[in-house]
Amino acid sequence: MPVFLKHLIASLKARRVEFGLGVRVTVAAVGALVIGLALNLRLPLWAVLTSLIVTQMSVGRSLKVTRDYLVGTVGGAIYGGAIAVLIPHSSEGALLAVLVLAVAPLAFIAAFNPSLNVATVTAIIVLLVPTMSHVNPLDSAIDRVLEVAVGAVTGLLVSFLVLPSRAHNQIRNSAARVLELIASALSELLAGLTRGLDRNALHELQDGIGAALVGLNTIGAEAERERAAHLSTGPNTGPLLRTVLRLRHDLVIIGRATVTPLPDVLQSRLAVPVAKVSETVVSYLKTMSAALRTGQGSPPILPVQAALEAYVAEVAALRSEGLTRGLPGDIAERFFTLGFSLEQMRQNLRDLERCVAEWAEAPANVGDQVRH
Repeated sequence: MPVFLKHLIASLKARRVEFGLGVRVTVAAVGALVIGLALNLRLPLWAVLTSLIVTQMSVGRSLKVTRDYLVGTVGGAIYGGAIAVLIPHSSEGALLAVLVLAVAPLAFIAAFNPSLNVATVTAIIVLLVPTMSHVNPLDSAIDRVLEVAVGAVTGLLVSFLVLPSRAHNQIRNSAARVLELIASALSELLAGLTRGLDRNALHELQDGIGAALVGLNTIGAEAERERAAHLSTGPNTGPLLRTVLRLRHDLVIIGRATVTPLPDVLQSRLAVPVAKVSETVVSYLKTMSAALRTGQGSPPILPVQAALEAYVAEVAALRSEGLTRGLPGDIAERFFTLGFSLEQMRQNLRDLERCVAEWAEAPANVGDQVRH
């Protein structure tokens, strides 16, 4: 087999979800056009465009987009058709006035509920198309609903049947990505206790974590929509998402506690325990990330517990020797906040252990995961 072909196949496998989306969009567009022509729709273009819109990365997202698009279309068609039928607008001035009356209320509603944006577009089409093609406003509204319905149903069926991608499976990779980012940020933060922080690198990591969490929550909502529709099975996504979010909160608190390096007297005593905590927790988070992706069982948390207990023991020794009494108030506050946040992280890591164990019981469809 030629080298180029091998690379192409490997690339397609690595981007299977994206490739699947491209195939689904193509099939949906062709299918909508064929059905629209077979049904003699006035403007099959809208069926094709709708099929493209509702064909999304996951089945759960396709369900939401289809629902929103159909509701907005029907509502806009009814309102625009009523305005067009009930209010005469034979002159240009009257047409402009009717257009304002049709757009303003729907645009106001869409400002509060962006999922209904299509209602405004539909009302405009229903209102203006009759003036251009000399058809009855009521027929224009019916045509618009039929065209969108054909496109929506086609796109939704293609999402179900052609290389379907489940959001429930995508959560594995998305949560694993967040854990990897948290591990990288934690390593940088704890290193800052002895050498100071690389603030630019840290800001990039924190921004990356925030964006990854937004994506994770979005996929989680799509996965629960699939579960509610009985389209996928597996663990409830809530515990995993909440645990990852709590670990993110722990990281924020640790970041506030490590703004400046520790005093020299504490650095010399805590350098080894802190380095061990960083090494074990970061390694544990990365191993958990790999376990989520592959569906394997969670690794033992004992090394993390041992490292944190060694840190706590050293802090207790420092306090018993009176080395923390003369610390300035802000430094003492950050020092003890660090211990509290590390203990909270230990509890949340134990919750993560249970969550990963639950997900290990559900088979991992590695090819159905979003890759970054």
